[in-house]
Amino acid sequence: MGWRKRGAPPRRLVTQPLPPQRRGRVAGLGYIKRPEASRAPVGGGGMSQADPRHAEGTAPDVDTGRAMVASAYQRFEPGAYLRNNYAPPRGDLSSPDGVGPWKLGCLAKTFATGEVAGRTLIDIGSGPTIYQLLSACAYFEDITMTDFLEVNRQELGLWLHEEPGAFDWSMYSQHVCLIEGRGESWQEKERQLRARVKRVLPIDVHQPQPLGISSLAPLPADALISAFCLEAVSPDLTSFQRALDHITTLLKPGGHLLLIGGLEESWYHAGAVRLTVVPVGEETVREALLQSGYEIRDLRTYVMPAYLQTGVDDVKGIFFAWAQKKMRVGA
Repeated sequence: MGWRKRGAPPRRLVTQPLPPQRRGRVAGLGYIKRPEASRAPVGGGGMSQADPRHAEGTAPDVDTGRAMVASAYQRFEPGAYLRNNYAPPRGDLSSPDGVGPWKLGCLAKTFATGEVAGRTLIDIGSGPTIYQLLSACAYFEDITMTDFLEVNRQELGLWLHEEPGAFDWSMYSQHVCLIEGRGESWQEKERQLRARVKRVLPIDVHQPQPLGISSLAPLPADALISAFCLEAVSPDLTSFQRALDHITTLLKPGGHLLLIGGLEESWYHAGAVRLTVVPVGEETVREALLQSGYEIRDLRTYVMPAYLQTGVDDVKGIFFAWAQKKMRVGA
């Protein structure tokens, strides 16, 4: 992986300021400094600026757990996270049994069915990564990215505006173009994605209205994507289920959710900080999706090979789920 040089003048994205009562607090989980105006899109990641009051029906100990998660995330280092997971060896896309080709293949094959398509797509908890949208951008013209941390939003801004220091995703773009087989160049793929990301907004998966009361994102969305978010920001399975319920409200009935996450993972490193993860298994994911009102279209798993167990986490594997929101409760 490398670093991208400056390209065309930056394109201005739509950003949404936080309502006064939510400024400075992250997604019900903690506090962050409110980002100052900049060319980088501003939003609020996998978890976002949070309401300082307890969510309705939430026990104080659950709030405490989320606050502890938020506090730990203040030390999250996007560069270290990207090196650990998206540079070699995990970022080596030449190996057919690698985790990168597996994730990109799951996404490409799902979109190739033509069933997951529409106008609007929301990426829940984008983190500092864009690979999860490389296939999606051919099927949705209006994409919203979201993230919890200011540093992740800034990292996304570097790539979206082709600024110095941005992580180089070109190997991922090339691989997606290769497996999609449409004769598209990787440069065209990246131009299309940049053009179709319309906004980066605050989000709080632990609030009943994850994007707030007056979000600029068109709602309900035709589809959602979320990669390595819900299990990473939830202190327990109850919070994981509730977060899934919350993001489901952003999706139209009959809409599609593509969910990627770690299996049986309890921690990972992102620089000097060791972050906790609520461990989930395949059946946990299946049951959670059913409880949130989805029909499961596909659920597959990947076992992390020994050579990719590099000591940056204790993940045992990866899951990929394609689920469709039922048209009505009980359908």
